[in-house]
Amino acid sequence: MESTRLQKVNKLLQRDLGSIMQTESRNILRSGAMITVTKVNTSPDLSVAHVFVSLFATPDKQELLKQIKKSAATFRSLLAPKIRHQMRVVPELIFELDDSLDYAENIDRLLHNK
Repeated sequence: MESTRLQKVNKLLQRDLGSIMQTESRNILRSGAMITVTKVNTSPDLSVAHVFVSLFATPDKQELLKQIKKSAATFRSLLAPKIRHQMRVVPELIFELDDSLDYAENIDRLLHNK
C-alpha cells in the first residue's frame, strides 16, 4: 500500500512529465508521435521513478521508447525546475512502455469480431 505522500509525488510527476512530453517531446525526439504518461511509480526513498508511457501514431514503438530512454536525462533536467519547491531531489527516470490500452483495444476488437 502506497503512503499518501508517495501517491501525491506520483501524481505530481505524472502531471509535470505529461506536460513536458506534450510540449518538448517533438523537439527532443524529432517525432510526431503522441506520448502520454499513464502512470508513475516512485520508490519509497523517492530516488527512482518508473514512468509508464503510452505511444500513439508511431510505426515502431520500441524504437521510440529507446529514444525516450536515451533522452531521460534531458527530461529529468526539464522536470527539475517544475518540482523544485515540492521535492528536494529529482528522481532518476526509468521509462517503460504501457501497453494496457493496446491490450484492451485488442480484446475489444476480438469481442466485436465474434
